[in-house]
Amino acid sequence: MRYLVVFEETETGFSAYSPDIDGCVATGSTKEEVEKNMKEAIEFHLEGLALERQKKPEPHTYSSYLEIMA
Repeated sequence: MRYLVVFEETETGFSAYSPDIDGCVATGSTKEEVEKNMKEAIEFHLEGLALERQKKPEPHTYSSYLEIMA
């Protein structure tokens, strides 16, 4: 499965979340670290859902840039 993940730079590093997976977030000092941590967070979250016999969330979001005349 492929999930959309939003990465943001913060004052102390980077953070990430997936709009498709409620409550699944990660942080890191570098871009590489937050990407690694977010991948692990999603895998851990999905494993937990499987253990509880809950359905995995279906990816339902997408991203796009909109050009705005300013």
